[in-house]
Amino acid sequence: MNIKKLGKLVLPYLVWMSVLVGLPLLMMVVLTFLKSNALDLGTAEFSFDSWRILFSDVTVRIALKNSFVNGIIATIICFVIGYPIAYIVANSNFSNKLIILVLTIIPMWSNSLLRNNAIANILSERSIVNDVLSNIGLNFIWPIRGVVYESGFSPAVVIGLVLTYLPFMILPIYTVLEKIDKSLLEASMDLGSNKIKTFFKVTFPLSIKGVTTGIIMVFLPSFSGFAIPKILGSGSLVFIGTLIDSRFMNRNYNFGSLLSLVILLIIFGSMALIFKVDKEGETLI
Repeated sequence: MNIKKLGKLVLPYLVWMSVLVGLPLLMMVVLTFLKSNALDLGTAEFSFDSWRILFSDVTVRIALKNSFVNGIIATIICFVIGYPIAYIVANSNFSNKLIILVLTIIPMWSNSLLRNNAIANILSERSIVNDVLSNIGLNFIWPIRGVVYESGFSPAVVIGLVLTYLPFMILPIYTVLEKIDKSLLEASMDLGSNKIKTFFKVTFPLSIKGVTTGIIMVFLPSFSGFAIPKILGSGSLVFIGTLIDSRFMNRNYNFGSLLSLVILLIIFGSMALIFKVDKEGETLI
């Protein structure tokens, strides 16, 4: 296939992406430099108002803190749970590991909104779990939906984040562990290392690519997500995703666009880090 024919095939895709992705992104950037709520570009006035608010608004700092705290906690829990699962599956003698991986990602096949609404009902005061705990005198530990600590930590939101994004931690780590040359582990054992020392000196360093990719793939949606904090979070707990939603709902498109641009830059930076750590694309499954 020559370049001319290839260009004809690529052209519709480029037009499609330019209209539906490139143009909205350009409009979003332009809106950040206009006066608040100015949508008529013909009469709009250039202004840095949105940028000044970004660095001075207390609500933005609180939203970033809440999103960061819950995102970090969810990422740590996903790593603590996901790495052992990936390690066990990669080193098991089970003939068809695909079945275990399919069982791992089955929750991803269900609608995220339905799944998180179900979680919200389970964690609420009217759930069966709360009724059972009340009957045995343990109702003081339930419900946890709506519980928020001063640090911004919301147990319900973290549970939702972990249940939603755990597969994104397991899969890249499993992919890297599966490709580790078993002769390296045998050589370490032959040189006198036990299994624990071999794991920390050989296995874990060789799986850093998968760990880095998994951390980024879990933290980014946990930090910038909207649906899970909206459904499982307390109404008074603001996250960066819910803040963007409220700004657009209040027709403050300029500041909402600026917050979205900040998140987009964080995503681009994280993707650049993934490609730098994993140049061969081994973990991008």
